[in-house]
Amino acid sequence: MVSADTLEPSVQPGPPSAEKPLLSVEGLTRVYGKRIGCADVSFELFPGEVLAVVGESGSGKTTLLNCISSRLAPTCGTVHYRMRDGASADIYKMSEAERRYLMRTDWGFVHQNPIDGLRMTVSAGANVGERLMAVGNRHYGNIRRAAIDWLARVEIGEDRVDDQPRTFSGGMRQRLQIARNLVTEPRLVFMDEPTGGLDVSVQARLLDLLRGLVSDLGLAVVVVTHDLAVARLLSDRMIVMKDGRVIEAGLTDRVLDDPRAPYTQLLVSSILQV
Repeated sequence: MVSADTLEPSVQPGPPSAEKPLLSVEGLTRVYGKRIGCADVSFELFPGEVLAVVGESGSGKTTLLNCISSRLAPTCGTVHYRMRDGASADIYKMSEAERRYLMRTDWGFVHQNPIDGLRMTVSAGANVGERLMAVGNRHYGNIRRAAIDWLARVEIGEDRVDDQPRTFSGGMRQRLQIARNLVTEPRLVFMDEPTGGLDVSVQARLLDLLRGLVSDLGLAVVVVTHDLAVARLLSDRMIVMKDGRVIEAGLTDRVLDDPRAPYTQLLVSSILQV
């Protein structure tokens, strides 16, 4: 059993090891009765890499994301995560408490609807500060300063630190959710349609912000999206899903510029015709 002590964000990772994946998924399957959510999905994600999971509605990409982020138990298959001490841990052999702690520290999850990832009745600063308190920070002044700093990094002014998220626009709420997730310096972030439901101009601004933060912080990211433009802008590699199965996988530019599977060709051409 992995001790929660190994999750402490104060523990520094060892020397970079490019050959060792941060996340390893093997044979992941989730079924709902006779319906397949996802089937026999395998991939590796390396430190600092962004993987996009794309496909039409009902393709299984959100089920896959929920399974690898421990939000939904798979029917079979394994998900291994390389802890900060270098040990590989099977997340579904951890206790529920250990998985929750992992989600509060080393992982982040950005929801499509920021209401699902924020506490709407407390201030913006408190939303960011809560995550710091979850990892042991107790000094109010330090927490508030960190919150203000992170709000600035996601382009929210200091004068909004005491305002509740319900007074924010959709784009501001999404940026606040990003700050809340990144304040503990996670190594892995899951994103579920992070630009969904936003106006085009707001999407562009948010994507530019995300791309900068991912690069500056060296984050590993799994991003689910139906928008191939989002995948191209953010990801290094991508997998294409249909009916719960991986149809094609590879470097993002190769998959989008030279799709080999007929379904991927159809997906790319349909987007280009819009």
